[in-house]
Parts: sequence; C-alpha cells; structure tokens
Amino acid sequence: MAGSAAGEPTGVQSLVEEVFREERGRLLAALVGRFGDLDLAEEVTSDAIEAALVHWPVDGVPPRPGAWLMTTARRKAVDRLRRDRVYAARLAVLQVEADRADPAPPADADSDLPDERLQLFFTCAHPALAAEDRTALTLRCLAGLTTHQVARAFLVPPATMAKRIVRAKKKIREARIPFRVPSPDQLPQRLPGVLQVVYSIYTEGYAATSGPQLQRLELAEEAIRLARILRRLLPAEREVAGLLAQMLLVHARRAVRTDSDGEIVLLDDQDRSRWDRTMIEEGRSLVLVALTGGPPGPYGVQAAIAALHAEAADVATTDWPQIVALYDVLLALVPSPIVALNRAAAVAMRDGPEAGLALLTELSGEPLLRGYHPYLAARGDLLRELGRFSEASAAYREALAVAGTEPERRNLHRKLQAIENQPQR
Repeated sequence: MAGSAAGEPTGVQSLVEEVFREERGRLLAALVGRFGDLDLAEEVTSDAIEAALVHWPVDGVPPRPGAWLMTTARRKAVDRLRRDRVYAARLAVLQVEADRADPAPPADADSDLPDERLQLFFTCAHPALAAEDRTALTLRCLAGLTTHQVARAFLVPPATMAKRIVRAKKKIREARIPFRVPSPDQLPQRLPGVLQVVYSIYTEGYAATSGPQLQRLELAEEAIRLARILRRLLPAEREVAGLLAQMLLVHARRAVRTDSDGEIVLLDDQDRSRWDRTMIEEGRSLVLVALTGGPPGPYGVQAAIAALHAEAADVATTDWPQIVALYDVLLALVPSPIVALNRAAAVAMRDGPEAGLALLTELSGEPLLRGYHPYLAARGDLLRELGRFSEASAAYREALAVAGTEPERRNLHRKLQAIENQPQR
C-alpha cells in the first residue's frame, strides 16, 4: 500500500483504529503479564499504535497486524527499561515475587499474541479496589476508552477521572494485586464482581443517571462487547451467558425506547416490530445455556424475564404470572429492594394496581428507595390508575425532584399535566 494517494492515510488510520479496537485489550493484557506494570503497558501500547500510523501507510498493513503491534510494543518496552535501570530493577523484583506466588504456565508456542484479557478483567475488578475505580479502570483498559471518554461516561471532570484511574493503578501496584485468574475454588467468589462491573457499565448506558439523553448507546454497546469477550474466555460459566443474554434482550429495544426527539416511549407504546429480532434470538439461545445444567443464577433469571418480555406480542399478552414467579426466584437469590420494586410492578400487571401499590407501600421504609426516582414514579403511576390524583401528583413531584435525565423529567412533567384538576375517584 503506497502512501502517495491523498485519501490513503485516512483509510490506513481507519484500519489502524479498527485493529486497535479489536486488539488493544489483548495487547495490553499480554504486556502487563510480561512486564507486570499497567502504566508501562499503556504507554508502549500507545507507542505501537503511533508507529503503525507512521509505517503502515508507507510499508503496507502487515498480514498479522496484532502480532506486529505486539512485537513493536515489546521492543519499545525493552528500550524504556534499558533507559531507566532503577525502574527496570523494580519491575524485575515484582516479577520474581509474582512468579514465586503464582508460576506462569508455559506460553503457547503457536500464539503470537496470547489472550490474557481474562487476567486483566479480574485485575481491574479486584475487590481491593473501590467500586467506582473498578468500573473506570475496566472502561479504560478493556474497553479502550480514553480518560476523557470515561470521565464523560461518569459525568465528572477529566481531572477527577484521571485521579481515580491513577488511584486504582497505584492500589494494584502497592497492594501487589496479582495479575492472574483466580483458582477454580476462588472463581465463584470473584466472578460476580467482574460481571457486576460489566453490568454497571451497561446499566449506565441503558438508563443514564443524568444528562440530556436517556440512553448512552456507546456505553451499552461497550458492555455487550466486553461480555462477549468474557463469554469466549469462560464458555462454561452459565452466569456469563446469562449476563450477555440479559443485555442483548434488553438492548434489542434500544431503537424505540425514545422517539426522534429523544422523548421516552413507554413499553406499552413501543413498536415491537422494530425490536432487533436477531439480537433477541441470540439472547434467547443464551438463556437456555444460562438455565441448563444446575440451579439458575441471578443473571440467568433476569435474562429469562427479559426473554418473556421479548416474546410477548404486547404488554397485555405478556406472561405476567411467570414473570412474577421468576422475580420470586430472583428475590431469593438477591434479596434487594430494587428487585422487590420490580416484582411489585409485575404484580401490579398481574393482579391490578391495588396489589402493586400495597407492595410498594411495604417498601417505603427501605433506605435505598428513598429518593430513588423509579420507585417514586412507579408509585405515582399506580396512584394515578386508582384515581388518587392528588397523591399521584405528590409522588410525581417527588420523583421530578430527583430524576437524573432531561427526558425523564419531561416525561414526569407530562404525567403531572395530565392529572391536574382531575377529580378523585
């Protein structure tokens, strides 16, 4: 590929970005495994990408771009360590200690770029790190987002996010957090933390905590991409299949959850013919994997609930009794006020608003639900259905005071306007 044509550098840059997106996590993980330092790995990964942008327009894109990047990054890491002997000595000591604690298996001779992303997943989601730091570090290292992009996702200043990421890396370094996959007996305790990080990324993409838009599709899609990687790396883990299934089944509705103006379209009003049927079918097949071979886990149960919504022709024909039964199972697995809230909403659909409202009233003392706008909005909806308009108005106003996004606030305003001056039943 020659670099003389005016448009070629742009095409090569696009290809580099595509390769970078696919290979960055593998490249970074392999370099951390080799040199034991996340900062060094990030720096030489960036150096390798810059080298590709210089050489590929002139020399052509290599047949194995990932292997080229890996070789280049390793050379640059060695050059840096030669220039900084104190740094190199410290890394060597750390590597010896790590090898004594957990000898590395022999490298696969047939692999130019060994896939060590699973180790990086568990390192980024280590329980010694603060919860917000785990998510930020996963987005930075495995999703490949820049610090500015991660900051935008969390709606915090870039300087604040940079401090979080630096803090997480420092914790990994100073606490000597091992770069390895937990042993089989530890995996059941550690895997839920990894899945929770990926799910947290997805939930922020599905329903943003604040900002001008209800959805942040780029975050939701990154979470799905990360879950696909986990699924490939841990094919026997049914909860990984369950998490991916749940996200696919819910994300299939993304195109119709808001209208062309960004306003919320409720489930009752969504055009189900525009739901992504390919994504739904993939999700349904994964639900079978998640629910086969032993007791179900929380993500498998949530995926089964999402599948029932996806299979229904409309809200009226949805299998609400089965959904309530699944929420009963989920509540036993994860005794959470949020799960109880969702179960109450399903009971209201099965048994009527009075039954749902009674359950919401029982939850009124839960600290996690105080100031939680979905709880307040759900209470307002049921009160409105029962004709208790003044109480519904009060609930909507409480929800409005704490709603995070502009579409949610506008939706609550419309509901308030619709019940103004309505007589009580």
